[in-house]
Amino acid sequence: MNDTPETLHLDAGVESIPIPEILPVVPIRGLVLFPYTIVPLAVGRRLSLNAVNEAHAGNGLLLLLTQKDDTLENPVPDDLFDVGCVGQVMRMVKLPDGNVSALVQGLGRVRVDYLSRTEPFFEARVSPLPEPELGPLPPKLEATVRSIRDGLEKIASMGRQMSPEVMLIAAGLDDPLRLADLVTANLGIKTDEAQAVLETVGGPERLELVHRLIEKETALLEMQHEIASRVRGELDSNQREFFLRQQLRTIQKELGEIDDLEQEIEELREKADAAKIPETARKEVNKQLRRLGSMHPDSAETSVVRTWLDWIVGLPWSNLSTDDLDLKKARTVLDRDHFGLDKVKERIIEILAVRRLNPEGRSPILCFVGPPGVGKTSLGRSIAEALGRRFVRHSLGGVRDEAEIRGHRRTYVGAMPGRIVQGISQAGTANPVFMLDEVDKLGSDVRGDPSSALLEVLDPEQNHAFRDHYLGLDVDLSKVLFIATANVTDTIQPAFLDRMEIITLSGYTEEEKLVIAKRHLVPRCIEETGLKVSQAKFTPAALKLLIAGYTREAGLRNLQQKISAVCRKLAVDVASGKTGPCTINPVLVERLLGPRPFASEEHLAEAGIGVATGLAYTTVGGDVLLIEALALPGKGNLKLTGSLGDVMKESASAALSRARAHGEALGVKPEWFDTHDIHLHVPEGAVPKDGPSAGVTMLTAILSVAANRPIRHDLAMTGEITLRGKVLAVGGIKAKVLAALRAGITEILLPRPNERDLVDLPASARKKATFIFADSADDVLKAALVQGDRENSHKK
Repeated sequence: MNDTPETLHLDAGVESIPIPEILPVVPIRGLVLFPYTIVPLAVGRRLSLNAVNEAHAGNGLLLLLTQKDDTLENPVPDDLFDVGCVGQVMRMVKLPDGNVSALVQGLGRVRVDYLSRTEPFFEARVSPLPEPELGPLPPKLEATVRSIRDGLEKIASMGRQMSPEVMLIAAGLDDPLRLADLVTANLGIKTDEAQAVLETVGGPERLELVHRLIEKETALLEMQHEIASRVRGELDSNQREFFLRQQLRTIQKELGEIDDLEQEIEELREKADAAKIPETARKEVNKQLRRLGSMHPDSAETSVVRTWLDWIVGLPWSNLSTDDLDLKKARTVLDRDHFGLDKVKERIIEILAVRRLNPEGRSPILCFVGPPGVGKTSLGRSIAEALGRRFVRHSLGGVRDEAEIRGHRRTYVGAMPGRIVQGISQAGTANPVFMLDEVDKLGSDVRGDPSSALLEVLDPEQNHAFRDHYLGLDVDLSKVLFIATANVTDTIQPAFLDRMEIITLSGYTEEEKLVIAKRHLVPRCIEETGLKVSQAKFTPAALKLLIAGYTREAGLRNLQQKISAVCRKLAVDVASGKTGPCTINPVLVERLLGPRPFASEEHLAEAGIGVATGLAYTTVGGDVLLIEALALPGKGNLKLTGSLGDVMKESASAALSRARAHGEALGVKPEWFDTHDIHLHVPEGAVPKDGPSAGVTMLTAILSVAANRPIRHDLAMTGEITLRGKVLAVGGIKAKVLAALRAGITEILLPRPNERDLVDLPASARKKATFIFADSADDVLKAALVQGDRENSHKK
């Protein structure tokens, strides 16, 4: 049955008719019948037709129950609401297709006790729900009734289709509850909301509910009108603007003038000509210029095309800076900005020499590797100045999105080119010095691997046709001098690392730091704090104290911070009125900065058993490690502590195995290792440590406790130990030697193959240090263990 009301009104003159206890039931969809209202029904379902025919043949009364789900074609009793309205069939017409059109008038609310029949139609036993007597209305209910009446008029005035008959009857109704039913029946609200009103028998509650519904409907209509008005205004404005623009364009063409968009297109075309864009790219530019001319100036696509064209014509496709190939001038610039670093300076001079002899040659890809503060980034600026090129720097630390390198595709909102193209555009030339800072800190996630995207950038065989996703065109990067920086190479992807020439910057000696502090750091810090050179004079002894007693680093960053701290404290005095010159000596340094945090005597003051001094290479340069060994009664187990990595743990196991094999040579019985546990500990457990270079140090510490032989406190060692007792070469020799010298240790044990690495040490470091080269474990133990009688050796 399709139950769509065409008209719905109230019969004010209906008489009271007794309602029988059993009534035929007609399920209706999308409609709730209220007392005193008349609705037309189109009846077509079998059960409904039988019920209507039964009612028409009898007293004309039937029960209309609303379905809970409008989509059900054949509902069961549970699919109907329990409260409905008794209706009287006023007129019924049988249609040619067998369906029935009936006009039904509501009489009163009833509640279904149970269904007494389901075939050939639903039949229900009902209990009437009498209407309550309100009597004189209190002020609150009177106000509610008035609001309902006013709300109905407001809704009708806002365009809701209301029958004039309904409005006339509503205006003359004195019964508030009949008014509430009439309003609800004509609001066009949801079925479940109308059913809630039908089921509300109490008078005040029903009036409050209808009042809330009419307020909600009014608010929705107001919002709908506001949205429609805004959209209509925008459409009218856009249409009007479009027609005016078309008319203006026609007029300007007649007058020989050009509008703003055409003028912008012409300017873009002139810039494209001046940029000397390659032919393949120029075809795409011309295509986009034609598209731009046919677009509406205010459309979203116009903005996308305009931005793309701005990037294209802004790139320095053929703008090359002229290289300054004066080798003497380049040496002067490099020496002025950096003290030491002879190997790096030599490589830069080689680049200039090759460029002078072969101007069309490919630029190398350099990678400066070293601890923080050794001058990697500032070297890039000096190289750019020496070459006479523009300098661009992009930090890649923490970058995880491949689009940061290759750019975002234009289909994305807010898309931009990648950092490479942005850097070239920022430089304004096609051959800048481009520094990729912190490449060892690149990450990867679901958005791709940026280091893999950089493979094309840093490959001389491919980067002449680098394709940025945003541009969609090939960009020539072969003229760019790329310089990468990193603290370590372990975290760099092997294929990425293979494309670069590694240049290691290990750090500075104390003498080099002293010179750099005098030439660069002190003047810079004095200038930054606003002092005059005459107001702060650092003595060499004060600078040496700052270098050795207040910093422990391979670079210069902490030293600069300490010098700056001294200058700031002097600035307080000067700002307070003390303007006299001040000489900064060691006594004044300690007074201003407090006790020195580092001292060479922090390490062993005398030989000790089970404590060996090792050398390590970390991300901040070389460092001195104390490795402690302790023998405990046990079953030959090895315990390792101190935040050690997997490689270092394996090195410790190898050292223990070698110690068991070597023990008898030192008077240690083989069974001693079966009755003792060895605990190896590397202090500063919060700092992760890894690598094989502590193998000889661990072996020495283990055999020291096993043989009860002290280890020399003035000897630092490094080297990998094998199970055969061979000492293998390790890396980072320069950084480790400088770390030992900073700690006041001048005698250093190194693997024999590392003797070749001493050529990289500064002459002052080679002069200070004494080197012992070891081929085997025998050499290590002979140099490290204190020689003496073995009366205290273990006899077990």
